[in-house]
Amino acid sequence: MEEIDAAEAARRLGVKPATLYAYVSRGVLRRRPGADGRRSVFDAAEVDLLGRRGRPRRAAETELVVESALTALVGNRPYYRGRDALALAGSVRYEQVATWLWTGEPEAFTEPVEGWQVAPGAGPAVRDAQRGLPGDLLPLDRMPVIVTVLAGLDPLRFHLDPPAVVAAGKTIVAGLVEGLPVPEGGARLGGSVAQRLWSRLTARPPDGLVDVLEATLVLLADHELAASTLAARVAASVRADPYAVVLAGLGVLSGPLHGGASLAAERMLAEMRDPSDAARVIGDRLRRGERIPGLGHRVYTGADGRGVRLMELLRAAVPGHERLAAAEAVIAEAGRRKLPAPNIDLAMASLARVAGMVPGAGAAIAAVARTAGWLAHGMEEYARGRMLRPRAVYTGPPPGS
Repeated sequence: MEEIDAAEAARRLGVKPATLYAYVSRGVLRRRPGADGRRSVFDAAEVDLLGRRGRPRRAAETELVVESALTALVGNRPYYRGRDALALAGSVRYEQVATWLWTGEPEAFTEPVEGWQVAPGAGPAVRDAQRGLPGDLLPLDRMPVIVTVLAGLDPLRFHLDPPAVVAAGKTIVAGLVEGLPVPEGGARLGGSVAQRLWSRLTARPPDGLVDVLEATLVLLADHELAASTLAARVAASVRADPYAVVLAGLGVLSGPLHGGASLAAERMLAEMRDPSDAARVIGDRLRRGERIPGLGHRVYTGADGRGVRLMELLRAAVPGHERLAAAEAVIAEAGRRKLPAPNIDLAMASLARVAGMVPGAGAAIAAVARTAGWLAHGMEEYARGRMLRPRAVYTGPPPGS
């Protein structure tokens, strides 16, 4: 088998590297690690066959290709600026990964994680702004209010130089956590972002699962051009400030086919009083013509490596836990019935159940985590200096008719 590198593969196909990576993400083209373990190589015969067939198209989807140096989706996992996200999960802090995405400086992995705080007085302000909201409101639904208040308190929010955006990013992440209410019976904690977020999602005292939450934040920090990230990039391309960039991402993340999917997985697991209920719960959804939450992914043709990694960490942290058994039963049933492979939403729902977290915890974790990616992509757009303006293919009545 003749192996060629990415540059040669792109040349033979007559496309840009970003388009080549899009083909890989969509499962149109396979790539493998090279002998050095870092660069990617392609089967020359497979590339030539694709070239003869012509560029792939999907009638049901519109593809927008954007060049980015941030995240590559290779195989079943993301790589942040070349670093394997699955390897980073469980070995570094979320704050360090966010800084790596924002700056690309290796020192990000050795710098202390202190300093991620809101401005004096901002904490009470974001809590006061929520006084009229229902007490049972989902955490994700509170976050746009929090970010809006933080934006109003920052008179320098239109300073878009990289250090200023990094500083704003730290404030936004800290504020998203600080602004969430503490569950009844719980206590407000300080410390890392993961430790503080833990105390806003569960009244349970911190334990080894805090490390699993930390790893989850790392796994979700970015995911290439997910729908919410595209929205964030569009906002940044018109020079919207970092708070507006995050608000754009939050709005799209709330959709049931994106961040809201984890809530559906939480509810599915809650229906299972016993692991033996897995077949019935899945069957009921199939009978109603519904998707099975927590199964399948638009990018990964097989298992979502992030979900596999998170389940590994959960099993190690709480071996044999009864609330983990429900997810294991869903995974086993999906395998027997040849259903799509599990994704990270199912693993997040399992973490939420085992830790006794509030409803919608998974979406809140995703929002805090993905703020790192949204702003990293926003910084790329600020530097690019061109507005993202897709064109529509008009299909209505003839103009002037």
